[in-house]
Amino acid sequence: MKKFQLLLAAAVCTILTVKAQNKNIITSKTYPQGYFRNPLNIPMDASGTFGELRSTHFHAGDDYRTQQKIGLPLYAAAEGHISRVRVQIGGGGNAVYIDHPNGYTTVYLHMDRFNEELTKIVRAKQYELQRFDVDIYLDSNQLKVAKGQYIGNAGNTGGSAGPHLHFEIRDTKTQRPLNPQLFGLKFTDHYNPTIGGIMLYDLNQQHLFNEFTPRKVVPVKAVGAGKYVLQQNSPLPVSGKFGFGINAIDRHRAGGFQNGVYSIELFIDGQPVSSVVFEELDFNHTRGIHSYIDYPYWKRTKTKYQKSFKDPGNPIEIFRFLKNDGVIELSENKIYEAKYVVKDVAGNCSELDFKIQNNTQKPAEAYSPKGDLFHYNNTNSFSTENIKIEIPKGSLYTDLDFVYKEEPPLPNTFSALHKVHNTFIPLFSSYSLAIKPNGLPQHLQSKALIASTENGAEGGKYEDGWVKVNTRNFGNFYITVDTVPPTIIARNLINGKNVSTQAKIDFTIRDNLSGIQSFEGYIDGKWVLMEYDSKNRHLWHRFEASLSKGEHTFKLIVKDWKDNETVYQAKFIR
Repeated sequence: MKKFQLLLAAAVCTILTVKAQNKNIITSKTYPQGYFRNPLNIPMDASGTFGELRSTHFHAGDDYRTQQKIGLPLYAAAEGHISRVRVQIGGGGNAVYIDHPNGYTTVYLHMDRFNEELTKIVRAKQYELQRFDVDIYLDSNQLKVAKGQYIGNAGNTGGSAGPHLHFEIRDTKTQRPLNPQLFGLKFTDHYNPTIGGIMLYDLNQQHLFNEFTPRKVVPVKAVGAGKYVLQQNSPLPVSGKFGFGINAIDRHRAGGFQNGVYSIELFIDGQPVSSVVFEELDFNHTRGIHSYIDYPYWKRTKTKYQKSFKDPGNPIEIFRFLKNDGVIELSENKIYEAKYVVKDVAGNCSELDFKIQNNTQKPAEAYSPKGDLFHYNNTNSFSTENIKIEIPKGSLYTDLDFVYKEEPPLPNTFSALHKVHNTFIPLFSSYSLAIKPNGLPQHLQSKALIASTENGAEGGKYEDGWVKVNTRNFGNFYITVDTVPPTIIARNLINGKNVSTQAKIDFTIRDNLSGIQSFEGYIDGKWVLMEYDSKNRHLWHRFEASLSKGEHTFKLIVKDWKDNETVYQAKFIR
């Protein structure tokens, strides 16, 4: 046992003292410097960074600003071969993946267009499959590139909220994204991270972390460059089991974008409690951000506190060191010295020093259960005559005091209103939800779906007398029907128009409930490629050079997820 303890202590010491090539930041290994180049020919400027806290995931790359322009040329960051090219509705939009001989892969997302060779490959696959979104894997000898070779243009495709390049470096074998700045692709940054406050949590019911967990916002103030203290002068009172969270961001310039920090370390009397490092991520676990932050507090305030303790059902691996899952329990009635150390990837550091006063005599606050206790490490089921719920093992982050209530139906719905717990509890993976319809005519069964008062359509279908869906949300659910077909609005085409001066024809498509399932365009009865930007509901066709002169017939079919269909048709002259 003694030998094991010594080895463990040595391992922890190694993890906490391995340094990167820049300013004393924590890394697990060294990374090649100078191998990768800036993928743009303009100075590197960030609008987003690796590990940044997004609404549903940790940001897996760096976002390069493109001077608010679409169309800046992109270049291969190093020699290699293009291993994958993808066109996605939403998400990364137009994307290129390059495998490099040093074992890493670079990824370029939201591109406006590909270079000529890639465009030919993509177009051929789109016409072969007769679909806009395609995912193409290329042989290692098919398309080699040199460092600095042109691969396409930066853009705003997919889920992008503005023109930029999302750039990633991944481990080729695992496809895990790594912090690109560790490879020397650094943004200029001389600013210390900003600490906005800390949160104190009563964790005496640690497996029941939820919106009712006692929590206290503790304001802080800056007393110098990178130096923070509590606004209150007295020590922070604690008792029993407790934990901390911190609100922290990084900026690269005064008034710049709010970016993510690189590491957060918590110490009590000089001993490490928790260490979070954004060196590497796992796409399979990225949804665990909802458990890493104080999700109930974020839902109420839109302020993100990063917890320095880990819920037992959260699989994320960003904790480099974690004592007792970050749950603190002190043994003596005395004042302890606490410290937060927050760094960005450039090594700029901010520290918060504060005192805590422990009271071992104060009794823990009791929590009164309100419903059924669901355990995070079990499969959990709940049913009545009108609802069936099954939550697989691994869906919950902590034990759940599950509360359910059935209420009268909303107007023009086909079931009771089912209050399935509340929206303050996140789930890692989906669960099955089935609701018994009430008064649903047979001819509308195929149009039935489950919706919620918070998120609108959840989807689902009628089956064996129930409407069933898999969802990651709790909330207030009901059955409704979607019988309304999508709308098609032509932007620059009317019947009989001469379009010989136009490069393309444009449309706006919308659906009122279940969402757009598919779109198909035809000219003179032959399938043609329709390109789609879902965030702007913009659909268009670029005329092919092979289209003959004269009169043609264009037909567009748009279908929603309940198979409601709209057809637009017009003749045009080319």
